[in-house]
Order: sequence, then C-alpha cells, then structure tokens
Amino acid sequence: MTQLRQDKQVPQRAATAPGVPTRVLAAKVLAQVIGRGRSLKAELAKALPTLDDSRDRALLEALCFAVLRRRGAYDAALAQWMQRPLGVREDELRALLLVGFAQLDALELPAHAALSATVDAARAMGRDRQAGMVNALLRRAQRDGIPAQPARAAFPDWLAGMIEQDWPEQAEDVFAASLQPAPLWLRVNRQHGSREAVLEQLAAAAIEAEASPLCSDAIRLPVPVPVAALPGFAAGALSVQDLSAQQVADALAPRPGARVLDACAAPGGKAAHLLERDPSLQLLALDIDPRRLKRISETFARTGVGAQARVLAADAAAPDSWWDGQPFDCILLDAPCSATGIIRRQPDVLVHRRPADIEALVALQARLLDACFRMLAPGGTLLYATCSILREENQFQIESFLQRTPRAGFLPLGEAFGHDSWAGRQRLPGEEGADGFFYARLLKKG
Repeated sequence: MTQLRQDKQVPQRAATAPGVPTRVLAAKVLAQVIGRGRSLKAELAKALPTLDDSRDRALLEALCFAVLRRRGAYDAALAQWMQRPLGVREDELRALLLVGFAQLDALELPAHAALSATVDAARAMGRDRQAGMVNALLRRAQRDGIPAQPARAAFPDWLAGMIEQDWPEQAEDVFAASLQPAPLWLRVNRQHGSREAVLEQLAAAAIEAEASPLCSDAIRLPVPVPVAALPGFAAGALSVQDLSAQQVADALAPRPGARVLDACAAPGGKAAHLLERDPSLQLLALDIDPRRLKRISETFARTGVGAQARVLAADAAAPDSWWDGQPFDCILLDAPCSATGIIRRQPDVLVHRRPADIEALVALQARLLDACFRMLAPGGTLLYATCSILREENQFQIESFLQRTPRAGFLPLGEAFGHDSWAGRQRLPGEEGADGFFYARLLKKG
C-alpha cells in the first residue's frame, strides 16, 4: 500500500517540473495525429490554449512539426535500438520517444534538460515502469545520433514515386524543401498604406524583412516573429499569407467593379486580398462547410473588407441549389487538393494521405471545374489553383477539362508563377522561398 501511494506521488511531482506539461501535450497531440488520423492543425488548436507561456506554445508546435518531418528516421532508430517493438496500444509512449529524439536532433535543445523533462513526462503520463527505457533510448540518441536517412524516406513510397515521375529532375529538391521550416510571408493591405511604409515600420521595430519582386504586396521575414509583435497586424494592415497564395490575385486580375466568385473561399485570405486591392469588386465568398464561414467573416472583419463582400454556405459543384443565374466575370477556384505543395506547413500530409485520396480529389476537382465554368460569363476568366505538385491534379486535370469543354481556352501566365506546365504554371516547394502551387487561367470564349 505504501508503494502504491509513492507511485501516485511521483507523477504529480514530475508533472510540475518545468517543460514537462509541454512534452506531455506534444506526445498526446502526436499520438492523435499519427495513431488516430487526426488533423495536426485541429489538435494543436485544442492543445495550444492550455499553455499560458508563449514560449511553451512555440515549443509545442516546434516539437510536433519536427517529429512529423523526421518521423521516418526516428521510427527507424526505435526499430534498430529496441529489442521488442512497442505494442499497438503504446501510441502516447511511442510519441513521447519521438518527441525526445526531436529535441536532441532537429531542435538541438540542451541534452540534460531534454532528457530530464522527457523522462519526467513519462512519469507524469503514468509510465514509471518505462521511464528507465525512455532515459536509455534518449541517451543512446545523444551518444550515437539519429541514423541518417534521405529526405525521400519521410514520404510514403507511393507519393515519393508520383513526385519522382512528375518531377524527375527536381524530386530530391522537393523532398528536401518539404521537410524544412517555412518562412513567414506577410501580405500588405493596400487600404492601410504602402509596402514601403510597412517595411519602414518593421525596420523601426528591429524586425528583418524583405520585399518580394514577384508580388507587390508580399514581404518575407527571414526570421519569423509572433504576429502580435507585427506593427499593424491587429488593425488589419498585415496578414500572414505565403507568396504563392498572394500571387493568385495577380493571376486572376479582375477588372474594377467585376462580379467575382471565390468558390472555395475559407479561410478567406485570397478573397480579402482581392478586396484590399479593389474594394469595388462585387465578391461572393462561398464555402461548402457552414462552420468555416466564421473564419471567412473573421478574416474580412480584421482586414476591413467585410462591407464589400457577401458570404454564403453552399456547394460550388451544385450551383442549381443557390446560384441566381447571373454570370460571374471572374471565378477563383482554389480547389480541394492533396496539399503536397505545403507539406512544410502541414507535415501530417505525410501521415494521412492515401493513394485513393488522389483519385477522389481529381474527380471532385473535375466536378468543380465544370460547375464553375457554367457560371462564368462569356469572355470571363476562371483561375484554377491548387497547393498540389501532382500533375494528375494540375496539368492533366486542365488538359482533360479543355478537351471536354469546347468553349474553354487558356491565357498563358508568365515565369513569375513557376515552371511551364502546358496550360498552367507550377511552383515547387521552396522555390523563391514559397509554397508549392499550381495556377491555370482559363477563358470562356464568347
């Protein structure tokens, strides 16, 4: 009985040690993502508010991202160093070991603190009997280092094969860039002032920043900072948005006063950008998920463009249920896709994506293209965009659409949008410091 009371006391003491709650949370988040197929973004959204210190929140995110980027190497180390693999019900303990490896390997935290906090985290999780094993494995990682693996090993074989088939000369660079942390890109709200003025404000705040020649509203921060530290962010003068996403506004380029549809609008950043550039646009922001409309409205409110836009929960692939029959001059179809161009921002893509997903997404994209083109006015422009790098979702998708749609043509885009991909342009991850993205500008013949 005395021993039982002592066992109960140990986790309580361990749980209060500095850094322990963050490691425990990281293990729980990763167990949900890796073991149960949960979304990293959704799990972090629940976990981050439970940490009061911004440094702990930053560490939690860094640990989760590092583990997912290097999971192949860490799993290989566990397989090599453990005599018996962990059981199928040991998701949280396995995740905690990966968290320990990430601290020593990717984040290069001080070894003593990393080992101590992770072993205490094991005890705080009720794993007193395994604390010694956790300590031994982390000391092995500290002494020997994590065995090296090529970046390709982080990708499922089927996905790596598709990338190599589509981009044989660039595949190794794609693998490597997808496993690197992404820089912080900012979008300047023209209704609040010029990019030059924002650069001066950032310099005055001792924040290093550089303007991009590829988009007149884009600023890159080589060293990311919390958005709360950005002058003007709370007032809507700045938004966080990757360069590739910002270039959508350049590719669509609606005329003043045009009737515009953003067919898959959530969370609303691209629609807000269009309205920041031209408040005269008659813009309808559409999304199939009513729960996501709140995100669009919040984006519009913060950036000050809400009065110029209408928000609607509806299915762009089924216009007969909501469309009034009045054609749109411009349509942005930022289509659901595999997200293979933004793995550096969503590393759980490496865990969740399956071959069957691609087939289903391609079919959905085709339905959306056909439905949206029907709503386009003669002479109007439809911009098809994805954050995928797979030709099946991009170049081949557009080829098929043009073959079955006699009234459709395409308008070429310039080199600023990436590699030539027949009727479109493809940027690969990390090129120009930006995300992987595809653009195809389609024209409805009169």
